[in-house]
Amino acid sequence: MDYQFSDRVLALKPNAIREILKSASDPEVISLSAGNPAPDAFPVEAISEISARILRDNPIGVLQYGVSEGYNPLRDTLKTYLKEKHNIGSEDDELIIVSGAQQVMDIAAKTFLNEGDVLVCEAPSFVGSLNTFRSYNAELVGVPVQPDGMDMDALEKVLDENPRAKMIYTIPNFQNPSGVTMSLEKRKRLYELAKAHGCMIIEDNPYGDLRYYGEDVPSIKSWDTEGIVIYSGSFSKVISPGIRVGFMVAPKAAMAKMIICKQGQDVHTTMWSQMICNEYMTKYDFEGHLSFLRKLYTQKADLCMQLLDEYVVPNGITYNKIQGGLFIWCDLPEDVDMLDFCKKLTERKVCVVPGNAFLTDSDLPCHSFRINFSTPTDKDLTEGIKEIGKLAKEIIG
Repeated sequence: MDYQFSDRVLALKPNAIREILKSASDPEVISLSAGNPAPDAFPVEAISEISARILRDNPIGVLQYGVSEGYNPLRDTLKTYLKEKHNIGSEDDELIIVSGAQQVMDIAAKTFLNEGDVLVCEAPSFVGSLNTFRSYNAELVGVPVQPDGMDMDALEKVLDENPRAKMIYTIPNFQNPSGVTMSLEKRKRLYELAKAHGCMIIEDNPYGDLRYYGEDVPSIKSWDTEGIVIYSGSFSKVISPGIRVGFMVAPKAAMAKMIICKQGQDVHTTMWSQMICNEYMTKYDFEGHLSFLRKLYTQKADLCMQLLDEYVVPNGITYNKIQGGLFIWCDLPEDVDMLDFCKKLTERKVCVVPGNAFLTDSDLPCHSFRINFSTPTDKDLTEGIKEIGKLAKEIIG
C-alpha cells in the first residue's frame, strides 16, 4: 500500500533524540528522563474508595455519555476553587473539562491557528505542546528563557518582526524543562505585549500547586480584562496523570468554538475520571494532599540539588535553583558536545533528556539537558547524579 499522508503529518519528522530515550525503558537504566509523579504521590486508597462508591451509587452516571463541557459538579467545584485561590475566572469566562491539559493545546491550535501562522513560545519549552502546534503547520518562534522567565525584550522584537503571530505559549510556573518561574513584572509585560500585538496567550500551569520555596506569583489570567488569555490546568501532577483530566478557562466567545473542536476529538472527557476528581476535591482533604505532595517533592528536590552541588557543579556543569515543579535544567560548557555527553551517560546506564528536544528547531545549538527528580528513588537519584559527575570530570576536567 502506498500511503498518502496528510501534509501536516508529512511535516512531522522522527527525532534522533528519541533513540536515547528508548534506553529509559531498560530496567537496568537509571531514568532521570521521565516527568512522572513519584509512586508515593498517588492517593490510591481514596481513588479506590471513590470508584467503588460511584459505581455502586451512580453506575449509569459513570457509564453513560456526558456533556462536552464536562461534569457540571466538577466544573462548579473548579470555578469556585480557582476564583478563591487564584482569582481566575470572570463573568466573561467559561470553564470546561478536557482529557488532560495536552488537549487544551490541541483545541487552541485547531481553533485559532491557520497554516503558516506564528506561535511564539519559550525556548526551551515543553516538547509535547511543541509537537501539537507543529501538527497544525504553525511556524514556531522561540524566545530565550532567562532565570526570571522569558526575555521580554526578545519577545517584543519577535512580535514586531512577525505580524502573523497569533499566540504566545508560556509555562510561567516552574517551567518544563527549565524549572524557571516567570517574575510578576515579566508576566505583566507579556500581557501588555500580547494585547498590543493582538495575540492570544496560552498560560499552561500544570505545576503551579507544587511550590516548595518563595511566594506564589499571580496568574496572568487573573488580570485578563481583554479576553486574550486561555488558562490550562491539570490534575495529572496532583492526583494522577493516568485519569487524563485537565481543565481550561477561556473567554466565552472563544470557548464556544473550542467546545465544538473538542466534540470532534473525544465527545467528552471520561465520566469516571471527572467524578473521581470532584469527589476527591469535595469529600477528601485535597489541600492536605497538596501539602503532602509539597513535602514529598521538597525533600526530593533538596536531595537532587544537594547532589548536584556536591558531585556535578564542581566538575563544570551549572544549573539554576528551582522554587517548585519536577525538573532541573543543567548547562554544560559550550565546548562540550551535549548529545555526545547524553549518549555516554546512556552507555553508563543513566538517562537524561537532551535539551534540544525542547527547542523549536532541534538542530539549533544546545548545551543543556533536563533532569527529573520526582520519579527515581532516592537511591537511583543519588547513583545517577554521581555518574553524571564522574562523566563530567572525565570530559570537562
